[in-house]
Amino acid sequence: MASKPVTYEQIVEKVRKTFENADAREVFEHVAIEVDIVGEGAGAFYFEVAQRACTVEPYNYYNHDGRIIATADVILKLAAKKIKMRDAWQKGLLRYEGNEVKFQLLLDKIKVP
Repeated sequence: MASKPVTYEQIVEKVRKTFENADAREVFEHVAIEVDIVGEGAGAFYFEVAQRACTVEPYNYYNHDGRIIATADVILKLAAKKIKMRDAWQKGLLRYEGNEVKFQLLLDKIKVP
């Protein structure tokens, strides 16, 4: 039996539920990363850290520090905490373009409950 296709809205909501409660107390600067979903559920949303809190919104962030490009499957595995972002990046499951220092903040300083 084939699984039901996932929508862009479902992806954003799952990511929001996971990452808006993330601990960003160790991030003292603004970070804005656009996430581009390719394939099923395609679309863009942004992940922002401002005032040491995380926000996920279903919009393009044109003045972003970088972009994460991945499939819905990878994004959903990150949201479900089945894979860590560093592991997905190192295995080539997601691509990052942009400010490497800001990306390292996400990899090293954001703690997901």
